[in-house]
Amino acid sequence: MRTGMMALALGLLTLRFLPVLPPVGLWLLMPVVGLMVLPFRTYPVAFFLFGLSWACAQAQWALDDRLPASLDGETRWVEGRVVGLPQNNEGVIRFELADARSRHGKVPQLMRLAWYEGPPVNSGERWRLAVKLKRPAGLLNPHAFDYDAWLLAQRIGATGTVKDGERLREAQWAWRDGIRQRLQTVDAQGRTGVLAALVLGDGGGLSRQDWQVLQDTGTVHLLVISGQHIGLLAGVVYLLIAGLARYGLWSNRLPWLPWACGLAFAAALGYGLLAGFDVPVRRACLMIGLVLLWRLRFRHLGAWWPLLLALNGVLLLDPLASLQPGFWLSFAAVAVLIFTFGGRLGPWLWWQTWSRAQWLIAIGLGPLLLVLGLPISVSGPLVNLLAVPWISLVVLPPALLGTLLLPVPYVGEGLLWITGGLIDGLFWGLGWVAGQVPAWVPAAIPPWVWAIGTLGAFLLLLPRGVPMRPLGWPMLLLLVFPPRAEIPEGIAEVWQLDVGQGLAILVRTRHHTLLYDAGPRFGDNDLGERVVLPTIRKLGVDGIDLMLISHAHADHAGGARAIAQGLPVRHVLGGEPAELPGELKARGCENGRRWTWDGVNFELWQWAHARESNPKSCVLQIEANGERMLLTGDIDTAAERALLDSPLAVTTDWLQSPHHGSRSSSSMVLLNALQPKAVLISRGQGNSFGHPHRTVLARYKKLGMAIYDSAEQGAIHLQLGRYEAPRSMRLERRFWRDPPPVNK
Repeated sequence: MRTGMMALALGLLTLRFLPVLPPVGLWLLMPVVGLMVLPFRTYPVAFFLFGLSWACAQAQWALDDRLPASLDGETRWVEGRVVGLPQNNEGVIRFELADARSRHGKVPQLMRLAWYEGPPVNSGERWRLAVKLKRPAGLLNPHAFDYDAWLLAQRIGATGTVKDGERLREAQWAWRDGIRQRLQTVDAQGRTGVLAALVLGDGGGLSRQDWQVLQDTGTVHLLVISGQHIGLLAGVVYLLIAGLARYGLWSNRLPWLPWACGLAFAAALGYGLLAGFDVPVRRACLMIGLVLLWRLRFRHLGAWWPLLLALNGVLLLDPLASLQPGFWLSFAAVAVLIFTFGGRLGPWLWWQTWSRAQWLIAIGLGPLLLVLGLPISVSGPLVNLLAVPWISLVVLPPALLGTLLLPVPYVGEGLLWITGGLIDGLFWGLGWVAGQVPAWVPAAIPPWVWAIGTLGAFLLLLPRGVPMRPLGWPMLLLLVFPPRAEIPEGIAEVWQLDVGQGLAILVRTRHHTLLYDAGPRFGDNDLGERVVLPTIRKLGVDGIDLMLISHAHADHAGGARAIAQGLPVRHVLGGEPAELPGELKARGCENGRRWTWDGVNFELWQWAHARESNPKSCVLQIEANGERMLLTGDIDTAAERALLDSPLAVTTDWLQSPHHGSRSSSSMVLLNALQPKAVLISRGQGNSFGHPHRTVLARYKKLGMAIYDSAEQGAIHLQLGRYEAPRSMRLERRFWRDPPPVNK
């Protein structure tokens, strides 16, 4: 039976690794084949087919509920109910609309919407909204967070921007939102956002600085409701009843063990409902229920059975959970603890058990964090030694009790005021540690290096005395100091990153790095910090020799400050140096400057008579082994004519589309003179500017140019000097991503 359960889990997990879903007829045939082979005692094969078929069916249903391509970018009136906890940041209200419907066609059941400068929106209300709809899609960069997968795992079929709306019905059954609003009025010594995260699982009130501190110290799991909080409450209830029974304070007419298990599970469910009962919470409640059932009836089966049953239970309820990093981390952490503490000889003191648990989890989860592309907290094992009991035993009890007693004058508010002070003290300590030891963002490594490092971590988790166990350390350290692939002399590696409506192009030679533009920043949405900086770190960049900012518009220069704060930058040049932040110490474009890095030639140009920002863009030509690329910023037709009188007006293989393909750029005069073979377009999907303009695309097609568009293909990677076609991120097929378009 255990083999069959493992095969079922394997079938359910296979979904995560499929590049495309099998045809409907095939996955409908799988359970039939499974039933046919059951009489031959091939249980593993049958259970595997059952699991894979069920997972494919769930994924197909979620994909079928996505917004049709014909409605992408259209504005429709939709009606639905607000669910979850709406977030209001910087005047932007973000919320989810469930049970959505429209009079003018079928729309997805669940949408994630943003309303700029909109009225208050509360959970449980029913609205009629005019929404500009978009197919669910996110930025697609190497080794970055996969927003498309996250949206599908949440079964969100469309995103959109609200243009207008009217409230049809007041909130009903919105008790969680009511508790949050009540918490926001409490004096928690400036920590109401953290308090809401701890009590309700609502992380929207945490600032970017708070998130960064938690990430650097490996304590995100402590301040947003996780399985640990649910398990802690269940454990407290269980131990309380067990203690009462031990000292004769529990009624003999009530068997203490069934009551302890039942009330502990009820407490877990209650806290789960308070937290919104989303996928991680459902997973935690299911695991706790199985552990309590094991404690009550099946103690002889060992600790692995509850974990295996919980894994299958979670995946049967929601096979798409495997698309989320939290799913893998939570089950892996429990598996590491069972493996390292189960069946070991000799007792450990409590402090040895606690400290070893932190280090063993850090070693066991290290390779998994690496393959998931997540930052690794170096200080996490030490910080959690103190932070976990502080939150679990000192902060959480008064937080929950204070929330429960809020109707009682002064009592609930007093407890929450004390809780706020305890949280503030914790953040003071976490902030100091984060300032000293920030999280490590490792560079991507080859699969064979990861496999060796993972084997090393496994060896270190084995008991002492196992042969070859000491070899685990050098094998694990290979993840920290992996061999790096050298860029050949005379070759330039170019990445046009997917930064939406902006521009960021990374150029690397054998020993040097140049960044042309730094991505956009609009309000608190800094893609230089969120996308460009972590992406180039994961590409192995530990310093930038030259950051060239074409001009000072926010879609090109907005991320420059964050990048300069996150990485050493030796020199900064800009088309408008006076308009850039002073701490960048930017110099002017230095028209006509030439230099060579590792056999690759660079040359700058700027229109001397430009008066406005876009025409002042600093243009860069790169030449490697005779293959040329021209990076043009946002120059317009007037600057293009001036460019034709410069040394850069030569045959060019690659052209970065001026001004994102705007109608005011990419003149036929320029295209005829440069005769580019291909064009790179960096723009946001469904942007309000209409980039790229259809007349510009028509010019490109007329000249037979290959078009590489970041909105359709994600980040684009090419080796300048090899005369090869580039690769786009969307070529790495995943069943939840739209396939890349045929090159225009």
